[in-house]
Amino acid sequence: MALNLNKNLKMYYSIREVAEMFGVNESTLRYWETEFPYLKPKTSGPAKIRQYTEKDIEQVRLIHNLVKVRGFKIAAARKIIGNNRDGADRRAEVLTRLIGVRDQLQALKKQMDYLQ
Repeated sequence: MALNLNKNLKMYYSIREVAEMFGVNESTLRYWETEFPYLKPKTSGPAKIRQYTEKDIEQVRLIHNLVKVRGFKIAAARKIIGNNRDGADRRAEVLTRLIGVRDQLQALKKQMDYLQ
């Protein structure tokens, strides 16, 4: 059996880590938890410390795409997710890939400009 070096071994992420991933405030994530019923990270201890799993992060990615990237209001994003969850997931994935390709192309352009 081959060793999978790309496997993420971390099971839980703090709210601070997730907020930094998406460039939002921790309070924004807490608010989204109240507005989107399927976004419920695990809480532990008497302090109710949030622990986000990879699944939770994918939910945040979808919400972030709809609300912050595409500019939908919370109610509209909730409706889109409720009506066509699979389609919304696919669109978010495609957009993430396109942004990655754009960033790679911009980096290549900078390298080409440097060589000229």
